[in-house]
Amino acid sequence: MSETSAPAQVPAHAPQTVLPPDRTARRRERADAQRAKNTERGPIFPSTVPWLAVVVFVAISIGGAWLVALPLWTSGEGLMHPLFTLIALAMMYTPALATLVVVLWVRRPPNIPRFLGLSPIRPAGRTWLFIAVGAVGFWVLAYASMLLGQAMGLIRLDLTGVSAITATIEATGAPAVAPVDVSVIVLVNLITLPFITVVNCFAAFGEEVGWRGWLLPALRPLGTWPALLISGAIWGVWHAPLILLGYNYQRSDLAGVGFMVVFCVLVGILIGWLRLRSASVWPAVVAHAALNTAVSAFLIFVDARDLPAGPWGSLLGWPGWILLALAAVVLLVTGQFRKQPAPGLTLAEAAQPTAPEHSADAAVPRAG
Repeated sequence: MSETSAPAQVPAHAPQTVLPPDRTARRRERADAQRAKNTERGPIFPSTVPWLAVVVFVAISIGGAWLVALPLWTSGEGLMHPLFTLIALAMMYTPALATLVVVLWVRRPPNIPRFLGLSPIRPAGRTWLFIAVGAVGFWVLAYASMLLGQAMGLIRLDLTGVSAITATIEATGAPAVAPVDVSVIVLVNLITLPFITVVNCFAAFGEEVGWRGWLLPALRPLGTWPALLISGAIWGVWHAPLILLGYNYQRSDLAGVGFMVVFCVLVGILIGWLRLRSASVWPAVVAHAALNTAVSAFLIFVDARDLPAGPWGSLLGWPGWILLALAAVVLLVTGQFRKQPAPGLTLAEAAQPTAPEHSADAAVPRAG
């Protein structure tokens, strides 16, 4: 007689196999956690402009800039002061000082790093993308503006002989030990462009944590465009202690300050867009550093007959103003200024409903 085998019984105490969550589920969990943080810490922008904090910020930034630049004026040496570079660097940190004062003692946000765009870095891909856009974009704009300046007859370039390099070396009076290979110097200059930009980020941070880190979000309740234009104009006026000594525009009158305001408003639109589009201040920092690096680095292509080079054939002048304005129009027409994600969330994640298990304590934040 054959026996029928009974099905095996699984002991009640046997361990259950738990499959690890897939990548989509993990991403959704992180997004829900970030939404909960955003809800807990309040809107990304204040509901109204903190005008007292804005006044204090502007007073410290501009007043501090004049105070730091005072030795340039009292010595009578101006831009030729032996400590000019150090003084200009210190001046770049007056917006950072102003930011520190307002966020600690005047209008403290629920989370300081989040308000200033210092964190979260997530989504990292978006942050790095706009860091690259800011760096490469301003390198290209600086070079293209000089090409346009040559086409407009405002500047002469020597792209083959690069006579500016030879003239600069000869001006030093150094004895020629060996023939100078200009092509090598140009190549080294271009290769080191990213590395110099990284170094310049340390100086640019002092400004950007103030202008785009604090001031732009503080003015954002006025609307995107008023915030961009007003913050850019204040940024331009802040340069007055150096501009009135002939810096950049080689004029020591209010016209030079006016030119700088126009330039800063145009540049501020693009850097401000990077800040709002990425919900991070780091792309703005890198873009500002790339701007400072490229404007000076590409002077090697100026024809020696035009040395010292004036500003009007470069990014600082008409060609730059035209290209900066065109770039802003392209962003406007393509709807880029309307895309302002919440911190730590992609645009798609911000539009998704919260997962049921998190619905009690998380909500989709306002995207701005």
